[in-house]
Amino acid sequence: MSARFTLTPTQLDERAAIGRRVRALRTERGWSQEDLAERAGIDRKSVYRIELSSRGLSIDAYLAIATALEVPTARLHRDE
Repeated sequence: MSARFTLTPTQLDERAAIGRRVRALRTERGWSQEDLAERAGIDRKSVYRIELSSRGLSIDAYLAIATALEVPTARLHRDE
């Protein structure tokens, strides 16, 4: 049986910050969650969960969202 990875409080805070940045970048563009989901090739419910930090990002979704938003992936980690 493998051990389950548990996020630390700091990692949970970072995940929440990424969700807030995704939402901010999306709304700056005047996009709905559906718009971002369509551009990124993911479902709207995933965008909703990512923005609320109730779900982590897979690497594929992370790359797809950054590409759709036309920002480098590092932009999702920090404000510029």
